[in-house]
Amino acid sequence: MKFEAKLKELVARHEQLITRPNEVDDSHENGIYKRYKNCVLTRAHAPVFWRYDINPETNPRLLERLGVNAAMNSGAIYLNGKFYLVPRMEGNDRKSFFAIAESPNGVDNFRIQDRPLLIPELPNDGTNLYDMRLVQHEDGWIYGIFCVERRPEGAPASDLSVAEAQCGIVRTKDLIEWERLPDFQSPSPQQRNVVLHPEFVDGKYAWYTRPQDGFIDTGSGGGLGFALSESTNPAICGPEQIINSRVYHTIKEVKNGAGAAPIKTPKGWLHIAHGVRNCASGLRYVLYAFVTDLNDPTKVIAEPGGHFIAPLGGERVGDVSNVVFSNGIAVRGEEVFIYYASCDTRMHVATTDIPTLLDYAFNTPSDALRTGPCTQQRIDLVERNLAYAKAQGLDVGQESSWR
Repeated sequence: MKFEAKLKELVARHEQLITRPNEVDDSHENGIYKRYKNCVLTRAHAPVFWRYDINPETNPRLLERLGVNAAMNSGAIYLNGKFYLVPRMEGNDRKSFFAIAESPNGVDNFRIQDRPLLIPELPNDGTNLYDMRLVQHEDGWIYGIFCVERRPEGAPASDLSVAEAQCGIVRTKDLIEWERLPDFQSPSPQQRNVVLHPEFVDGKYAWYTRPQDGFIDTGSGGGLGFALSESTNPAICGPEQIINSRVYHTIKEVKNGAGAAPIKTPKGWLHIAHGVRNCASGLRYVLYAFVTDLNDPTKVIAEPGGHFIAPLGGERVGDVSNVVFSNGIAVRGEEVFIYYASCDTRMHVATTDIPTLLDYAFNTPSDALRTGPCTQQRIDLVERNLAYAKAQGLDVGQESSWR
């Protein structure tokens, strides 16, 4: 195939992928949210000219020069009538970088802007930057809160696995010009999944943290923390209060952390967080929900038991199997668009609304923590349903005659 024809075909296939309409996936109906059949971002969404040298003199065979391995873990915001994602793009070289994609409707037609987002560097900056949360704060700035991964000074040369995770901060007014601020500082040795609360608390900036002793293991870190700072430039926080703990034999036994910034609702601050447990195939990541008090964000007032979103079907397969992760939620009126990655590979969307999420959060039983009480919760639901169906003359399925 001639160079020009092959390039034209590459561009046409890319355009077809971007403009493909998305449809609700009815096979995963639960009444709480709607999943969609197609991913909103994949590695193939990266522009052709990000990956290929399109000059026939320097690349006559039209080979991919800088491959993209994944599009994942995206920040999200609804701004000026459009949906914006800031995904973590991972090159074939394992380095992550940020992009900006925009869509008119939030479920398809996400088009990545021409150039990657180049974050201003600090001295001794990280080897890898990733997983940006976008937070529209009442101080007038949009903050980007992300993970900075670096190799600590003095690490033994024989062990290349030693790494340190900290929290980086940028801010912008328009998603065009970005200002880099000093890294977040806390009492913990390492930090992951830090999120800025969108409003001042007692006149201070409030942060959701995940204190860690190590790069992967939380160690003595007890769960999802909360801390205050006087400023974001620099952001130096005081003591971290654990407001949502890790719990034995639950979806958040190994660790848990904040996702996107919480959503302000009439009944409280609605959080979509992630929980991690261990299993035979490794760490399993799921999403869960909880609500904190409007006037006291450290006080949990509702937490439905179990996971909110877990990997299903093809979502379970990828670079890091059996994982869903979200650090981006966009809100348009009462509509809620939850952007989640599966297996550190590609991006999906689930849509719902605030009234439905509040119904789910406040009326779903909490985790009873033991088999007996959890079984009784289900029996109680069955008995109520059978009694109601009998009283109403409803046929909800044949009741077993076995006792």
